[in-house]
Amino acid sequence: MSANAGPEQHSGLLARLGLRTREHRAWGMYDWGISGMQTVIMTSVFQIYFIDVAGRGHDNPLQWWSGANTVGAVIVALLAPILGALADYAGIKKRFLALWTGVGASAIAGMWFIHAGDLRMAAVLYIIALIGATASMAFYESLLPHITRTDEMDRVSSGGYALGYLGGGILLLINILWIFNPQWFGLPSGEGLTANEATLPTRLAFVSVAVWWVIFSIPIFKRVSEPARRLEADEKTGESPVRMAFVRLGETLRELRGYKHAFLMLVAFMIYNDGIQTIIKMAAAYGTDLGIDRAALIGSILIVQFVGVPFAFLFGNLAGRIGARNAIFLGLLVYVFISVLGYFMTTATHFFILAGLVGMVQGGTQALSRSLFASMIPRHKSGEFFGFYSVFEKFAGIFGPLLFFVMLSASGSSRNAILSVILFFVLGAALLWRVDPKEGQRVARLAEEQTEVVGVSA
Repeated sequence: MSANAGPEQHSGLLARLGLRTREHRAWGMYDWGISGMQTVIMTSVFQIYFIDVAGRGHDNPLQWWSGANTVGAVIVALLAPILGALADYAGIKKRFLALWTGVGASAIAGMWFIHAGDLRMAAVLYIIALIGATASMAFYESLLPHITRTDEMDRVSSGGYALGYLGGGILLLINILWIFNPQWFGLPSGEGLTANEATLPTRLAFVSVAVWWVIFSIPIFKRVSEPARRLEADEKTGESPVRMAFVRLGETLRELRGYKHAFLMLVAFMIYNDGIQTIIKMAAAYGTDLGIDRAALIGSILIVQFVGVPFAFLFGNLAGRIGARNAIFLGLLVYVFISVLGYFMTTATHFFILAGLVGMVQGGTQALSRSLFASMIPRHKSGEFFGFYSVFEKFAGIFGPLLFFVMLSASGSSRNAILSVILFFVLGAALLWRVDPKEGQRVARLAEEQTEVVGVSA
């Protein structure tokens, strides 16, 4: 862990923003790279393309979109804990990070081949991309407790989210420029375009996301070391990694009761993040359903990204003053207000206002959830614990869109669907109230003292 003073440290602006060491900054750059998946694919350009272009000639592509998110979430929920336990025992967190980065980026690059009416292809590629992105994030986040001290996790996590907002926002802005002004980049424009020419700028945007993700993942592989491999007192070297992964997974499931506050945090996070993820994944589709034009929808995503940069840092500093848990409560209160305003929304101006409010709390709330959980888990099991974190996060991605789908089908109104999201914020906050961070951290540090370092990978 790069916690000591030395030449790798930075004493300027980056240090004040929480990214004190070279490892911190390299780790945060992965957030910068993968955020194009969220800004361009999940929440704006591809979501709109999925409904308007790939969904052409199909009934209710919005339901297909909800279904694709649900299927991807279920697959990740089944895989993540097993992969996490395997990575912990074998000491291969970075290898799995590379593997799933490649899977996700390849699927996004394949979106180049999606044309009008190719709804099934769009759904399959999106599901694969979602699996790759979510699995890679589990291994990326599992590195956080290995590169930071407990007292700086909130700021480092928030710094990573801020870099993600900035990187995702810049890429989305570049994509918007060539989608709406293709002539500036020498791309086909004007009247009389063929179907392939008309969609060329948008399909190039999908390829750019894959390239951006891969390029900006390089620093984490070069500068962040594989964490030291640790064995429990009753484990031996030379065992089958796959068998030991399942053994560890079973042990962790039984031990979760011993990590009461980390487990409560997981459940609370699953519930309130369900509301957050529903707003992220369904916002553009909801706006499209209300008749808001595509330029306004994509512009609102830009607002979220660039407002999110300073507010992610501010939430990290706020956590230092009032505690991460209390800062999360503040974010959830704002989300309740957002859901109510969303119910009454009628114009693009309203959508822009909501985007600004989301930008203020989205990154900070999620970053502090990540760091609060990381502080309450034993470092030598960070892979499998963040595998469970990923499971709970993806279950959050199941119930929200599913409730949205059910409410939309039952009432015929997407307004009723967006209002129902408030339930997740209220229930999640009620459970979070029962979490005692200091006790959770004490139990995790005690567990670390009972392990043995058996090797360090480069």
